[in-house]
Amino acid sequence: MPLDAANLNARFCVVGAGFSGAIMARGLAEAGMPVLVIDERDHAAGNCHTERDAATGVMVHRYGPHIFHTGNRRVWDYVNSHGRMRPYVNRVKATTGGAVYSLPINLHTINQFFGRTMGPAEARAFIAAQARADITDPQSFEEQALSMVGEKLYRAFFHGYTRKQWGCEPAELPASILKRLPLRFNYDDNYFAHPYQGMPQDGYSAIVASILDHPGIELRLACSFEDLEEGFRHIFYTGPIDRYFRHEQGHLPYRSLRFERFEAQGDFQGTAVMNYCDEAVPHTRIAEHRHFAPWEAEGLERTVCFREYSQACGRNDTPYYPVRLLAERRTLSRYVERAGSEAGVSFLGRLATYRYIDMDVAILEALEAADATVAALREGRAPAAFHTDPLA
Repeated sequence: MPLDAANLNARFCVVGAGFSGAIMARGLAEAGMPVLVIDERDHAAGNCHTERDAATGVMVHRYGPHIFHTGNRRVWDYVNSHGRMRPYVNRVKATTGGAVYSLPINLHTINQFFGRTMGPAEARAFIAAQARADITDPQSFEEQALSMVGEKLYRAFFHGYTRKQWGCEPAELPASILKRLPLRFNYDDNYFAHPYQGMPQDGYSAIVASILDHPGIELRLACSFEDLEEGFRHIFYTGPIDRYFRHEQGHLPYRSLRFERFEAQGDFQGTAVMNYCDEAVPHTRIAEHRHFAPWEAEGLERTVCFREYSQACGRNDTPYYPVRLLAERRTLSRYVERAGSEAGVSFLGRLATYRYIDMDVAILEALEAADATVAALREGRAPAAFHTDPLA
């Protein structure tokens, strides 16, 4: 636990060796402040961890695909300063109703699905006629989809997939989840629209290792926060916020993922990610990891794939996606209030703020939090409990 004011020369502790924790630790270390970074796993990089598959030689994303994309130049430059990013465009395919389509929904998807040969203007008018004009302020995922693409495309691409992914009705989910996905009236099948996109040549774990490679940082793996006995000047916690407080306000629910591994000779599906939108198919997608490193794929004789199943997060499962429904927001509010009165600890990152955010957002927030923390410490002020409001 944090030391009192009489022990201000003690070092800092960062709990979690993912991007958020590593970047905070590096910022402190570069400012001359010694840091201990701990992680209860036997590796760094959190859910972005990558490793060579022993059987096939494929660079595998152990906790599911992570494709890097950002519109922020500072984030892009920072990542490139710790590893080489190779060009990569994420082109997702989807199987629904016995046919394969491109995602996100674009002009090719629309024409193929409806058996038409429309141009952009005609397709835009056609989809506008399909959409629910009576939904002017969509509040739920379902309302957002119906107001954007109409009933037929919603049922084909979103309804079943969303029920499998989130374990609840799309009408119960916030509209913000779907607002992340574009609708295009051209043939652009790039899943993301950011100007900076790529994949690390040597994997994400090598980048995080470089960030943590500083004489002022000690990395201690296979170490749980609850097992620490030493004191610290301040703690930066990137784990689940409810776990820090020993779930005194209740458990915040997450969705977790289960991966079913299989190998094949050569190229199994011809693309990195294939979504399975039909609810009757139990898995949500298949990821073939050789395609995440196209510069080395031709030299691989065998391939490794993972069927992905979404499930409620049990006590021993890895948390992936927060379930931020109304009841959960009330519980989160109590934890945020509790955190504001806790001395000697700051919360940052996806789990500690209970938000569904991309890597680039987590990286930018960590960089800004490190800047603000170093400035505060140099001025004799305590770091804030949160750099980003979890309830915003």
